[in-house]
Amino acid sequence: MIDITSAQWQSWITLFFWPTVRILAFLMASPLWSTSAVPRQVKLLFGMAIALAIAPTLPPMPDIPLFSLTGLVVMLQQLLIGIAMGMVLRIMIAVVQTAGEFISMQMGLGFATFYQPEAGTNTMVLSRFLEIMTLLMFMAMNGHLISLQILAWTFEVLPVGADSLDTSFAETLVRWGGTIFSSGLLLAIPVVTALLLINLSLGILNRASPQLSIFSVGFPMTLTAGLVLFLALVPNLGGFWSDLFDQQLRFMQGLIEQMAGTPR
Repeated sequence: MIDITSAQWQSWITLFFWPTVRILAFLMASPLWSTSAVPRQVKLLFGMAIALAIAPTLPPMPDIPLFSLTGLVVMLQQLLIGIAMGMVLRIMIAVVQTAGEFISMQMGLGFATFYQPEAGTNTMVLSRFLEIMTLLMFMAMNGHLISLQILAWTFEVLPVGADSLDTSFAETLVRWGGTIFSSGLLLAIPVVTALLLINLSLGILNRASPQLSIFSVGFPMTLTAGLVLFLALVPNLGGFWSDLFDQQLRFMQGLIEQMAGTPR
């Protein structure tokens, strides 16, 4: 008869509990796995499966009781690490969403919105289209696999039970949020500039010939021109996506090193 003590049970549970907390925090914060279309039970099983797969390669877990004040602090650390990594991917998606909003407002599609359950608010159609395309390209370029690889690597740089985290990473993450505007504007500026010139030309024409009904043809003209320009932009998005994914994944790796106090 096999006799299993309570200490052995606790060591086995601890081996999978702490990694699962960090992994689930990352999955819930990242835009790819946090979609409401995936049931919570599936997300939980997926996180546990990842923890089970990487458990043999992890460093030894600290001997900390789960139901203790120290255990609560360690759990909060794992949540913070996972959420910080997920927020980096959130910023990546926010970049293309912002670009879609810039283009939509300029071409007159600002009214074309629908409710998005994931965001809990109305989202412009063009922003949603770019978001879906970005997520598909992210998976096509194996970005999701690289993200999981970085997640497994964090247990080496930031082992469970680390003494402390470098809190300066929060400021770095907030500053990195500025790429939402800069990169989003960089993506949208060709279409926005062309539409701005069209609107400027219509304004000059309206001043030169007030009897012409410019407003009746202005909206269809800008909408048609915006769609044509956007279709011309789509084939050239591959390079932008590649640079965006590379920047975000490198920043995610650097953020983890900063949290560990060993920035490159």
